[in-house]
Amino acid sequence: MKQINTFFIRTYGCQMNELDSEILCTQLLNRNLKKVEDENEADLLIFNTCSIRDLAEQKVLGKLGSYKKHKKDKIIGVCGCMPMTKKNLLQEYPHIDFVIGTNNLLSINEILDEILTKRVQINFTETDYEKNLESFFPERINKVKASISIIRGCNNFCSYCIVPQTRGREISRDYKTIIEEANYLANHGYKEITLLGQNVNSYGKDKPEWKILFHDLLYELDKINGIERIRFMTSHPKDITIDLMKAIRDLNKICEFVHFPLQSGSNEILNKMNRKYTSENYLEKVNLLREIVPDVSIGTDIIVGFPSETDENFEDTYNLFKKISYDVAFIFAYSPRENTLAYKFSDNVPKETKDARLQKLLNLYHEILEHKYKSQIGSIKEVLVERLNKDNLLLKGRTRKFEKVIFAGQPDLIGTLQKVKISSFNHQTLIGDIINK
Repeated sequence: MKQINTFFIRTYGCQMNELDSEILCTQLLNRNLKKVEDENEADLLIFNTCSIRDLAEQKVLGKLGSYKKHKKDKIIGVCGCMPMTKKNLLQEYPHIDFVIGTNNLLSINEILDEILTKRVQINFTETDYEKNLESFFPERINKVKASISIIRGCNNFCSYCIVPQTRGREISRDYKTIIEEANYLANHGYKEITLLGQNVNSYGKDKPEWKILFHDLLYELDKINGIERIRFMTSHPKDITIDLMKAIRDLNKICEFVHFPLQSGSNEILNKMNRKYTSENYLEKVNLLREIVPDVSIGTDIIVGFPSETDENFEDTYNLFKKISYDVAFIFAYSPRENTLAYKFSDNVPKETKDARLQKLLNLYHEILEHKYKSQIGSIKEVLVERLNKDNLLLKGRTRKFEKVIFAGQPDLIGTLQKVKISSFNHQTLIGDIINK
């Protein structure tokens, strides 16, 4: 039987994918395999994939294609979203040894045993929710902050989005195991947790017998000693409640940052996207959130160039973006995804038009950020120190409002909260000096 001693995992996509990679990594480490950072040194290669955007998918396919003639004696597996949507991966790439779906992560060692003993290809992409994932607490790569999955799947079926097909319908995780995992992380020195879900605001709605919704869960997690900060993402605008807004205001550990995707400022496009709210509904909730939590930071996702988007539709988005003046924004040009409703629409916005609209909105966003950052020079920020900056000369962390900050300091400050006086900024990063106590 072939032996494997080393493994390499490359993760594409969102924080949920990163958490899934940690679940895979922990099982492989428990198998006494060594994790390596160079894929050329690995006996086992795992590509944990994303299908949300075409670019991420093309990167994976390009990487898989590169191993067709140069696989050598490696075992290659594909996990995550792509196996759930591309059912013929093993046929198109016969040098791949296995594919695993998003609900089957705990089967990795059984799959490897079968491949090693029987020399077969394996396709394991069951759609049933894996209940045992709730009680599996993976080792985290980052030792300061960690993500916790609280709800999997999505019921919204936005016309451009593949998530309901890749991760299934919404299933809330047992709140007792969430609290247990948060306590586990606190006992291991973690200072920040991020609660993950395609729509965290739906938490508990599928389990009315629990009588615990998302804001109730936040009140319970806020009691845990050792955890300093709690974040969450993502919030669907139609489901955010006044109770949640009040929890952000009243609970000490809940960070004043809400990722609140708009996607488009045009009601016509929002309807075609099946977002189930209007721009007026959205703005009303933003205003209410800012009234209840005056210092809140708001993030968003925007898609430009959605099928049939006119210049007027785009201007609606541009003007609403400017009015709200977002603190964090992820802006993308539309790319069609197979197995979505929008894939059937005529993608009739030319690429050059998409690119021009994308650049115009990015320019506005950068103008907004420059104004915001200039106004913060001289202010004092509480920063959770997360790691050394990439040059290993400065420390890097984030404020409660999700702003990136770098400053000089010793590595032993990693994992602590520090007061930093802001002196300047560079692009989307604040620069400052630590205030010695």
